[in-house]
Amino acid sequence: MNWLRIAFKLRGSVILSIYPQVIICGLFGVCISVLYYLKLPVAQPLFSTVIPSIVLGLLLVFRTNTAYDRFWEGRKAWGNIVNTIRNLARQIWVSIPDNTPEDKVHKTEALKLLIAFAVSTKLHLRGEAINEEIAELIPSSKYLTLQNMNNPPLEVAFWISDYLQNQHSHKSINSHQLSSMQELVNILVDSLGGCERILKTPMPLAYSIHLKQLLLIYCLLLPFQLVDGLGWLTGIFVALISFTLFGIEAIGIEIENPFGYDANDLPLDAICTTMKRNIQDLMSLTPTGR
Repeated sequence: MNWLRIAFKLRGSVILSIYPQVIICGLFGVCISVLYYLKLPVAQPLFSTVIPSIVLGLLLVFRTNTAYDRFWEGRKAWGNIVNTIRNLARQIWVSIPDNTPEDKVHKTEALKLLIAFAVSTKLHLRGEAINEEIAELIPSSKYLTLQNMNNPPLEVAFWISDYLQNQHSHKSINSHQLSSMQELVNILVDSLGGCERILKTPMPLAYSIHLKQLLLIYCLLLPFQLVDGLGWLTGIFVALISFTLFGIEAIGIEIENPFGYDANDLPLDAICTTMKRNIQDLMSLTPTGR
């Protein structure tokens, strides 16, 4: 039953985005059936050699694999962000002493900056402005500054590095600890760059246009190939075949930018919420190794 529920599930599928093309191809198949019934010479099996199925199949597979590579690279980048923030938060919380209440406040702010980096990265990749989700994580002065920045997560990374450098200047951490922590900040910035590369490197337009043209030609030639053997069933079979082909292409389009709100995009909101809970749990612990 679970298999059937998934098979007929609309949310997350590409049915709604391809049904117009499928209906048009199916209706065209019906029109060819009518012409065949009227004894017009529309049965042309030689059309099957115009675009070999294997050529179209290879193009679709390449399209889908390329899109999935982008999706998976985005997931790996966010996996690096999650792991790096956890490691850096742990090192800051355990290694940096808080001898005064002010030290504790600054250290807590630094850990919240780590969450702010993830949230601002999410907003940056979605092309959204800094909002209240960030305001609750950073001081108001930093919030106002962040609103005027072209790349907010990069500014947050600067504040984290600046905090670590100040701790080293005050002899709270040694050079080895500073180097280790700054390297983690570098990994965060590298992961941000990887996500930006995915976002700002779209599929070449010529390739997308050519693939759509081949799909359209193939699906419109199908009725001429099938009508002699299928008769009135031609429209149904053309619709089913076009559903398969247009669906594969639509899946590639759906997942090539994995940072949005679509059902098939990365769950960035859930990832950021998880990191926030992890940091809050960490701040509830008291280091005893100093």
